[in-house]
Amino acid sequence: MNKTMDERGVSAMSENNVHVINHPLVQHKLTIMRKTTTSTKEFRDLLREISMLMGYELMRDLPTEGVKIETPLETMEGQQLAGKKLCLISILRAGNGFVDGLLDLVPSARVGHVGLYRDPDTLIPVEYYMKVPEDLANRQVVVVDPMLATGNSAIAAVDRIKDHDAVDIKFLCLIACPEGIKAFQEAHPDVPIYTAAIDRQLNEHGYILPGIGDAGDRIFGTK
Repeated sequence: MNKTMDERGVSAMSENNVHVINHPLVQHKLTIMRKTTTSTKEFRDLLREISMLMGYELMRDLPTEGVKIETPLETMEGQQLAGKKLCLISILRAGNGFVDGLLDLVPSARVGHVGLYRDPDTLIPVEYYMKVPEDLANRQVVVVDPMLATGNSAIAAVDRIKDHDAVDIKFLCLIACPEGIKAFQEAHPDVPIYTAAIDRQLNEHGYILPGIGDAGDRIFGTK
């Protein structure tokens, strides 16, 4: 994989269309999240913070347009977001941990949900819920899930989102692994991946190593 680094500290693995956001604050917070001693509240708070930092880089190419405004001293032309509106789509349930931080950045964004659970025997995702805005074709879509492990859930979610005519899609995760990246990009080579880390591998149960454990359980304190 060819790796390049830009001035913002985002490494781009161009062969796979993968962008690793390795800003020091992102990596610092991720390290704390990995620890077994990190509490549910701290984990949740850190995920909200890290999602804002990652969202800042992911949304760097949002289009803007000039608008005339009045400052306390004079009239000027400022810049505001233009063109397509943003839609965040959470892969339930763990994806919800990303949404609040991203909404802090773009409060006007619409939010959709795709409910999937992973069959423990086959590791194949099973859909149980989907609700998204009707006009995805006219929106920039950011699909969020903390982990890109086997890639099956992310692939299934993006399949369904494309069924709703979305064409401008990005995938945002906290941690990915080589197996998940390969599977996802084979299925959706047009969808760039943004992540804070690419970990070593999957174990026999489909969990990322070294990873952070089950992101959903750690966000919601269910284990």
